[in-house]
Amino acid sequence: QRHKMVLYEFQVVGRRAPTATIPTPKLLRMRLFAPNDVVAKSRFWYFAKQQQNVKKTTGEILSCNKIFEGKPSKLKNFGVWIRYTSRSGVHNMYKEFRDLTRVGAVRQAYEEMAGRHRARWSAIHIIRVDEIASKDVRRDNTKQFINPKIKFPLVHRADSIRRKGQFKQTFAPHRPTTSFG
Repeated sequence: QRHKMVLYEFQVVGRRAPTATIPTPKLLRMRLFAPNDVVAKSRFWYFAKQQQNVKKTTGEILSCNKIFEGKPSKLKNFGVWIRYTSRSGVHNMYKEFRDLTRVGAVRQAYEEMAGRHRARWSAIHIIRVDEIASKDVRRDNTKQFINPKIKFPLVHRADSIRRKGQFKQTFAPHRPTTSFG
């Protein structure tokens, strides 16, 4: 069984701690993908320091909520905007995935980046994830699965009757026939 990366989507809201000069600081809201809320908060401070110059010592987190998919049983197309650091520099990328959830699409993105580009989880920044209409899909690899009459032929099938029940054999005198058609 293949091990799947555990990933959830979090909404983290934080701000700079109120001071006498700034009693009501601007709120920062981020949607982050992380294995748990501790990592989500850590990533929040990482990006807050980069973008808004707000550190954990001078700021506060107001809420950290797990976000769930609205329709997790409907197949959707997702566009994922990625920024990652490779051995040669920083690169921006746009990728498309078909999945049931945003988290599933991001998981696919992380796995593809690890496989194709040898990018580590910590070196990949998910900039944006949007659901895309079928007519707006750009990548040919995603377009080929949009056809509503798509069929996947079953070219090799093992005979299930011989594998269980009264015809089960530990040793067979010949190889099974798996090609029908």
